[in-house]
Amino acid sequence: MTSAQVKQAPDGEEAVQDGEGYHRGLGARQIQMIAIGGAIGTGLFLGAGKGISKAGPSLILAYAVAGFVIFLIMRALGELLMYRPVSGSFSEYAREFIGPFAGFVTGWTYWLFWVVTGITEVTAAAAYMTYWFDIPQWVSALIFTVVLYGANLISVKLFGELEFWFSMVKVTAIIGMILICVGVLTIGFSDAGSTASMGHLWNEGGFFPHGVGSTLMTLQMVMFAFLAVELVGVTAGESKNPRSVLPRAINTVPWRIAVFYVGALIMILSVVPWTSFHAGASPFVVAFEKMGLPAGAGIVNFVVLTAALSSCNSGMYSTGRMLRDLALNSQGPRFFTKLTRSGTPLAGTTFSAALMLVGVWINYQWPGKAFDYVVSFATISGMWAWIVILVCQIRYRARSDRGELPKSEFRAPGAPFASWFALAFIGMVIVLMGIDKDARVSLYCAPLWGLVLAVAYLVLKRRNPEAAAFRRR
Repeated sequence: MTSAQVKQAPDGEEAVQDGEGYHRGLGARQIQMIAIGGAIGTGLFLGAGKGISKAGPSLILAYAVAGFVIFLIMRALGELLMYRPVSGSFSEYAREFIGPFAGFVTGWTYWLFWVVTGITEVTAAAAYMTYWFDIPQWVSALIFTVVLYGANLISVKLFGELEFWFSMVKVTAIIGMILICVGVLTIGFSDAGSTASMGHLWNEGGFFPHGVGSTLMTLQMVMFAFLAVELVGVTAGESKNPRSVLPRAINTVPWRIAVFYVGALIMILSVVPWTSFHAGASPFVVAFEKMGLPAGAGIVNFVVLTAALSSCNSGMYSTGRMLRDLALNSQGPRFFTKLTRSGTPLAGTTFSAALMLVGVWINYQWPGKAFDYVVSFATISGMWAWIVILVCQIRYRARSDRGELPKSEFRAPGAPFASWFALAFIGMVIVLMGIDKDARVSLYCAPLWGLVLAVAYLVLKRRNPEAAAFRRR
């Protein structure tokens, strides 16, 4: 277990450096925007189009229900973070409350999730650049990767500042879209002014135009849109005031989902009938076009570019921390423990960035189904982190209630029953993924990845059997 060594800054703020060597350079403003931005990505700006075509207006309900489950997950994470705020928190908690192998699997799986996500997002960002510039995609991908890599090595504060402004662009775009839709509905301006109506939510074939079953099948896409919301937990070891900042960030989850997902979709589907949307097209772009605002396409392309860069930036940040946490616990190569003078994990970030570049090259050479199958694994690997969070919280609550551990000052409401409900919901989504032939491949990949990890774990344990990371606490 790592303990924080808190130094007092001249201005009275706690936090220069923690016991793991990291600098606590993330302030309240940056943590709040990282938390907000983590819930807004290409899953909303692009993926919602496919969801609307499959479920119609009932997609709003899917986002609301899934959002409630996400809040339960985040409150479970918050309880653990207030018990012990550490960088690489998911694998740390897995080691303590489930076992050393679970910590090993969680750390490496979450690392893989962000590497795969980084590959897809930097490739997507390069594709978005072709909207304005006629340059090869690999050039843009290389530039983006190198710039974000450099920013992450300079300092955690620069990472936080980049993420702050990336998130600001996304938030401003959605709020602007909502306000425009409100204007169309109330004042009636734009080409859609005469037809816009809340009645579009139930008059075009009903609220469930394709049945409840179709709505359920969209849950996997909905959950994918929320992946990375847990990133705020990885920042715990580098937050200036984790015990006051993190609870506030986590408690904003309900209104973030209510405004940015539920609110935005209600407005868009009230102004433009759901039948106008289709897979592969951003609902924001379609809505702007239907309202006679063609400039909106360029604006949305910029916002989606920002969302992709934000995700890649988060990937650079989290992968380096996860690899270093594994290395510190003898569950990864020792050279990943190296930090720069500014407190950033040099080797882990470099290794992950290199793999992201290899992924871009693979996508350039073989842009077929094989790459799509690798991408589909991101969903199941991301949900593994949520499962671990919930199981650890359930076990921590039981031990703290028995007086074996100190009670967290930020207890999850309704636990442990709320956590069991969230686990059951995730289980249902995994079953639905097995039913869907397009998503089923990710379930085939999971056992293969598990086998690779099991072999690697046995090899590492045999080399260093006395390491604390291989003994149950």
